[in-house]
Amino acid sequence: MTRLYNRIEEKEKRRDLRNNRPPVELMLWARLRGEQIAACRFRRQYSVGGYVLDFYCPAIKLAIELDGASHEGDDAVEYDANRQHYIESLGIMFLRFRNEQIYHALDGVVETIATTAQQLREKKTPPQPSPY
Repeated sequence: MTRLYNRIEEKEKRRDLRNNRPPVELMLWARLRGEQIAACRFRRQYSVGGYVLDFYCPAIKLAIELDGASHEGDDAVEYDANRQHYIESLGIMFLRFRNEQIYHALDGVVETIATTAQQLREKKTPPQPSPY
């Protein structure tokens, strides 16, 4: 079976990305780490297939991507669309935010993530049988 998550081939790339994070990733990571949102444990720079996600919660299959200047331009837009399509085809929910949203509306971004995470968590929880 092919390993899909956190491939060894991507380890150096993930490490480099973790060690050279832009300020927006640091800002959001401060709010995601330690199960602060809907009791979800997020990972940073997590790989799925040949792609590295900014943040990922395996328990609820939620990916979060932050888009800065490197995501502009026709080639980047097409690459991001193909990447997102592949990741979503694996049953992973994908949230994308612009850097400006992190800088100017971080609380709103966190609220969106929390709402989505809660909905995914409730969807995963099987209904409890009635005690009667």
